[in-house]
Amino acid sequence: MVLKVYVSGMSGNKEVKKRQQRVLMILDSKNIQYDTVDITEPGKESEKELMQNKSTSNGGTVSDPDPRHPLPPQLFNDDEYCGDYDAFDMANEIDTLEVFLKLAPADTTAVSTAQIELKQENGEAKKEEAEAEKEKAAEGGEGDEATEKAEKLTATPISTSASSDGERHQASESLSELLLDSERAAAAQ
Repeated sequence: MVLKVYVSGMSGNKEVKKRQQRVLMILDSKNIQYDTVDITEPGKESEKELMQNKSTSNGGTVSDPDPRHPLPPQLFNDDEYCGDYDAFDMANEIDTLEVFLKLAPADTTAVSTAQIELKQENGEAKKEEAEAEKEKAAEGGEGDEATEKAEKLTATPISTSASSDGERHQASESLSELLLDSERAAAAQ
């Protein structure tokens, strides 16, 4: 499948020119292969008609919010319409550009890094570690000290309602210290 970016090499609209440059710059920076189709070149009338007929977004600008025909840049994957500049920019901002360009299938089961960070902030990751430590202590027949510390870890989530990053950091450090103490106690026995 070939990604096509429809542009106008002779546009008098500065906003259209800037949008075209930004799309091409982003695609280049992400090493995404594409073909540029200049709809103003002689002999490209059929390409221009295809872009105008298949585009569902008109690519309105500040100076022309409702143009008669779709304005470049318009993006297609072969003959399948992807979107205009605004949709492209939004997909880039929310890091779903490959899906937007129909280069990768939509993966709804993937866990984003933001979800992982949130899970850690909520203390769920620490809680899971502490529960594993608690099970390890119970299996190894270790003393009550390791079990107590593991129980403290499970009962001490890192609060996202902490008023500052410093408080969250302190809570994280105290959890880390408890976990280390627990591991040391387990190793000593």
